[in-house]
Amino acid sequence: MSDQPSAPPPVTERCVCREVADHLRELLQPRSEAAREHFRNSRLEFLKAIRTLIDERIERLSAAAPAPGAKVPVE
Repeated sequence: MSDQPSAPPPVTERCVCREVADHLRELLQPRSEAAREHFRNSRLEFLKAIRTLIDERIERLSAAAPAPGAKVPVE
């Protein structure tokens, strides 16, 4: 062991934002299995909606771009 004294651990104070976030998390924590199931389903539906938006965007971009090897009129 070394003869040097060890430094005390740093003192950290919790900020107000973190305190509020912790209280909100505790308040909104689902306590029943039915509530948990609703949250699971809502996450799935949200991801399905994002997938639909991405698919629609891909279709729109694919339709707008000329097909590879297609003739494009040049003036």
